[in-house]
Amino acid sequence: MYYSDEVVEEVRSGSDIVDVIGTYIKLQKKGSNYMGLCPFHGEKTPSFSVSGSRQMYHCFGCGVGGNVFTFLMEYENFSFPEAIQHLADRAGIKLPEQEFTPEAKRKADRRMRLFDINKEAAKFYYVRMKKDPGQTAYGYFKKRGLSDETITKFGLGYSDKGGRELYGYLKSQGFDDDILKESGLFTFDEKRGVYDKFWNRAMFPIMDGNSKVIGFGGRVMGDGEPKYLNSPETPIFDKSRNLYALNYARQSRKSYFLLCEGYMDVISLHQAGFTNAVASLGTAFTGLQANLIARYVKEVYITYDSDGAGQKAALRAIPILRAAGISAKVINMKPYKDPDEFIKALGAEEYEKRIQSARNSFYFEIDVLKSEFDFSDPEQKTKFFRETAKKLLQFTEELERRTYTEAIAKEYQISFDMLNRLVNQYGSAEMPTEEKKDSYTERKKQKQESGLNTSQKLLLTWLTTEPALLGKVKGILTAEDFTDEFYYGAAKEVFEQYEKEGTVTPARILNRYETKEEQAKAAELFQTTLLGDLDEMQKAKAFAETVRKVKQSSIEMRMGRAAETGDLEAMQKAIAEQASLNTTLQKAGL
Repeated sequence: MYYSDEVVEEVRSGSDIVDVIGTYIKLQKKGSNYMGLCPFHGEKTPSFSVSGSRQMYHCFGCGVGGNVFTFLMEYENFSFPEAIQHLADRAGIKLPEQEFTPEAKRKADRRMRLFDINKEAAKFYYVRMKKDPGQTAYGYFKKRGLSDETITKFGLGYSDKGGRELYGYLKSQGFDDDILKESGLFTFDEKRGVYDKFWNRAMFPIMDGNSKVIGFGGRVMGDGEPKYLNSPETPIFDKSRNLYALNYARQSRKSYFLLCEGYMDVISLHQAGFTNAVASLGTAFTGLQANLIARYVKEVYITYDSDGAGQKAALRAIPILRAAGISAKVINMKPYKDPDEFIKALGAEEYEKRIQSARNSFYFEIDVLKSEFDFSDPEQKTKFFRETAKKLLQFTEELERRTYTEAIAKEYQISFDMLNRLVNQYGSAEMPTEEKKDSYTERKKQKQESGLNTSQKLLLTWLTTEPALLGKVKGILTAEDFTDEFYYGAAKEVFEQYEKEGTVTPARILNRYETKEEQAKAAELFQTTLLGDLDEMQKAKAFAETVRKVKQSSIEMRMGRAAETGDLEAMQKAIAEQASLNTTLQKAGL
């Protein structure tokens, strides 16, 4: 631990997990919990559950889970102390000076060294661009219409043809091979030795929201493959969680972002005065990037290439933005291919006009859909309206769906009642199917789990949901009755917390686990679905049966272990427990 347990708990208890996660993703109250689309994997049906009472989250789809610290470490790529610092600042809690362990200091130092390496690399590339043969890259940037001021602002540069210049420079600056391997800037080969990953490329430094260089993109000069190359993932760079030029766009006073596909599009827009432009980093737009945008603005104008590939990319981005609670519009740049070409041909004023006339994202989806059908053919036209009706189902709020249905009916000259009936028809047909699919998936998952493990998980969830039940099982169950080693550790924390404080806070228990895998596994222990459809009498019976099953299995396991080791005393004790089990349970009202 970098801070004392008391400090960690003060910060955690002062940071309501629903409020914190709610600033990143859209949550809706469902029963006693909140549900949303998981930010860690793509999904259409919400399976990400946040519990205010337990102060934990768990995704029933991909299995991630944890407390408020875990979420920030996973989502923001924070270290544990960084997550504590962020939440303390948010809650107005003054932290004491950190007490670094040697290992914690080593990790923090390595992270800072990686930032230093990238900063030095960016400076090196920039300087090399101003010398031969870097003039090739400088000429490329100037030919693309960039001013010296813009080149400097974005730190553009050049990586030499030799392929070893950066390595030599960084070695001269005192960086050793061990840390250079982690930077992602070099390839270490037993036969060829060490060589730069980027060579003979125009270089684009990638910065995080705080303007720290975390990686690079490079465009090859002349012939060569791949045309564009990005840094691999490193401890400080995850391309799915960052956006190019976010450090500038977040400071823009605009209420929306312009979402581009490429670095040059972003740079050209910034130079033209549109400083709210960002781009994904050489990959398809992700939910994590959408959630990152949602922290700053609630509206995005998609300004992708106007060709077929750009249209498809826009269609993929629209539902991702919508899931993050972001309203999207699509800018039409025809007859030009991209923002860079458009700005060069018509200028900033005309581009502003295109922003003002941008198409609502749903209308854009329907426009693209229409292009796939021949309206002169009645059968094709009918298919178009069927597909449109299915798309209207994405609006879960009745008023919003009705508004869009009216607008589409008016634009395409079809009776509102007819289109609305079609929407309702598909809605009633598809919803049960989805429910059946979900229940089947859940049943399949439950079958795959051991019956005993399920009982132990169910019991841990029950005891933490209703801590008063711990008093009822006192003298019957102990942590040792949870036979799985991991479950035992969690149960031990539960029983000790209740014994000391008379209540249980599952989120605090998660502080004991170091890795995100352990935290996710622990979170799942307290999120097993309870039997909510039963009445109180049935629930009491189910709880009693679960306690009996866990206790009975524990006794049988101890009997088996005693028989193997020849421990007569342990065997006699287990037999006595077995004989009195019914009486003990009856006395406890179980």
